[in-house]
Amino acid sequence: MTHTCSAHGTARLDGAAAHVLTFGVEEEFLLVDPATRTTSPRAHLVVPHAARTLGARAQHEFLATQVEACTRPVTSAAGLLAELVAARRAMGAAAEYAGCRLVATGTPVLPSRHPLSVTPTDRYQRVAIHVNRAADQRGGEICGCHVHLGDLDRTEALAISAHLRPWLPVLQALSVNSPFCEGRDHGAASARAGRYLAWPTCGPAPALDPDGYERTVKRLLARHVILDRRMLYWYARPSEHLPTLEVRIADTNADVTTPLLLAVLLRALARTFLSAHQHGEPPPQMPGAVLREAHRQAALGGLTGTGTHPSTGCRLPMPVLVGDLLDLATPALAGSGDVELARPLVQARLTAGTGADRQRAVFARRRALTDVVDDLAQRTADPGTVAAPAVATSTGRPGSKAVIV
Repeated sequence: MTHTCSAHGTARLDGAAAHVLTFGVEEEFLLVDPATRTTSPRAHLVVPHAARTLGARAQHEFLATQVEACTRPVTSAAGLLAELVAARRAMGAAAEYAGCRLVATGTPVLPSRHPLSVTPTDRYQRVAIHVNRAADQRGGEICGCHVHLGDLDRTEALAISAHLRPWLPVLQALSVNSPFCEGRDHGAASARAGRYLAWPTCGPAPALDPDGYERTVKRLLARHVILDRRMLYWYARPSEHLPTLEVRIADTNADVTTPLLLAVLLRALARTFLSAHQHGEPPPQMPGAVLREAHRQAALGGLTGTGTHPSTGCRLPMPVLVGDLLDLATPALAGSGDVELARPLVQARLTAGTGADRQRAVFARRRALTDVVDDLAQRTADPGTVAAPAVATSTGRPGSKAVIV
């Protein structure tokens, strides 16, 4: 896609950047009561049951109404899709065992019971005290989808982050899925994004080298902005316990192809930007205020809004920016065999809309928020049949269709 305000660098994928990076996904879910459809604090029952299948990949979250499911790191889109489906099915079955339902959305659709129940661990209790009212804010049960890209050392992860940061609003716009927050539509496609800003350090990551990263983290700790390194809530951050870059801009989505698409695009961009770093190309310079506004616009309008082009600074319709991002990622997508997966999924989002669009469409039928919860729960726990054209095999070559049954 070309237009007068578009600008791209040349994607070069030689050397170390040419190998296929591993990737994995962490998804946070809400637990809801099947009768009232309001959130239910039953994670203490759900996680141990899910752990029988998932082991340590079934995890507690900050609040007792939330759980997290993690995939294993894999090298192919087909492998990641299988991991996502298996994790959702195991967590959904555990929720059913505990008398609740698993729901993938960024914020609770119906009003929750306050004060919200914090998971009773020492760290979470200390975090709750530290963040004060953010722990019990309206819509505080925020659920995100986090993508890990690896294997990377700290220098590589930070270099990719610096190149990636101005493109993250575009990926955020593709994955908005929280228009309703505790009984109200506040006019944003992602209410989660606004609620998340109440937490310390939440926002775009600064462009840093390893020494700058260490200085910044130590300063935040010394000033008691954060309690520990795990409280870095930047939209992209080097993992402190894995050799990965963790990207944290997406709402959790009921449609399993959304985290799949997000991960595939992020991995392709990571390979592209790792090559750019190795060739000494500087990252795009987008002022912090402009970048924060770009994220705000992405959260507000999703794919129906406008954004800022990282290379030119032009304000453009979000679908145009999505097309430019896809063009930029295409050489790396071709290298991993994912072009025939990514392009149809991107087109589907541009044609059918985002998760937020679907939630609003479901609500419009009968003006019932309980219908929205039911639709989310059904699609979360049972992905149904998803035909993903030419999903890559473990060798990185195009393979047969992956059909989930």
